[in-house]
Amino acid sequence: MKRIPSWITYTVLRLLVFAVPLVILLLVGLVWWLAVIAAALIGLCLSYIFLSRPRNAVSSDLYAVRHREKPVRSEDDDVEDAAVDNAAVDNAAVDNAEADEATVDNATAEPRERNRD
Repeated sequence: MKRIPSWITYTVLRLLVFAVPLVILLLVGLVWWLAVIAAALIGLCLSYIFLSRPRNAVSSDLYAVRHREKPVRSEDDDVEDAAVDNAAVDNAAVDNAEADEATVDNATAEPRERNRD
């Protein structure tokens, strides 16, 4: 069986640490907005005290992903790179063709008369 990612575990625990006090405060009869503020503060304190191990696991995983030696390449990355390269080549060909047409038009154009008003 696969191991549950640490960020999912930490997120679920943080939601529970907020939701349980919120439900209790609402059942006690506290005004909803005051219950939300109090539950957020209680959840913050409890997660700081009791969820240090899952928080450290999440930060270690994020660090490991961010500081990999070699980035993980997928087949989709290769397809996107090829599409970008083809688009760049096509745009360069169109730009060169337009520049050639402009040069030919300027060379064969007759001089215009000046308007002397």
